[in-house]
Amino acid sequence: MIHIERVNMSFGALHVLRGASLEVAAGEAVALCGGNGAGKSTLIQCVTGVHRYRGSISVGGFDVARQGKSARRLIGYVPQELAFRDEMRVDEVVRFYGALRGLRRVDVPSVLRQVELDGHARARSRVLSGGMKQRLALAIALLGEPPVLVLDELSASLDVDGRESFLRLLVGLRGEGRTVLFASHRPEEVEILAGRVAWIEGGRIVERLTRSGTAAGSRAVVSGQATKEIDHVEQLATA
Repeated sequence: MIHIERVNMSFGALHVLRGASLEVAAGEAVALCGGNGAGKSTLIQCVTGVHRYRGSISVGGFDVARQGKSARRLIGYVPQELAFRDEMRVDEVVRFYGALRGLRRVDVPSVLRQVELDGHARARSRVLSGGMKQRLALAIALLGEPPVLVLDELSASLDVDGRESFLRLLVGLRGEGRTVLFASHRPEEVEILAGRVAWIEGGRIVERLTRSGTAAGSRAVVSGQATKEIDHVEQLATA
């Protein structure tokens, strides 16, 4: 579903990605892990068409550089930094982004119920907690039922309770067969959500770990340690 081949990307003289390659199959959940500055967010932003790059990226068979609009229609994206207009109500935010996606009609109650925000449709964005804003961002990402979810540091700003609630939502969505690519540095997120880990270092994918043999739940890998001791993690989240 997502094909990344020999992708290079620079900010001026700073080379961030150096020949990164990765395959994410349809229905697979892959965690992109690595230390700060390794290139995780930059690679995700290349997949979503934010940055120009050299190399090849396709989503669902559509080339991101040449067929960007078609590729982005398949992607629901949750960025690391969330920004909503303070005075907009939650239902207005959903309708606004639905219009941007070209949707003729949005069933707002159904959308908000899916992310456990029913009952907050009339709330102003400025009064939402961090967890609620994250769920609102996920609701927006799900508009139009895209088959691919891409998330950048998916719970970096959440407390423990908000993180657990958000992860339960994502596990349910993964169970519906969506393809998921997410950047994370939290071992518990990788253990619960990912079927495979791609370790990025110096702008390259240097190691791929799976649940067979070496499990995706590697606390050492996710925390960025040089010694990558692997835990066998067979238990997924149970709501």
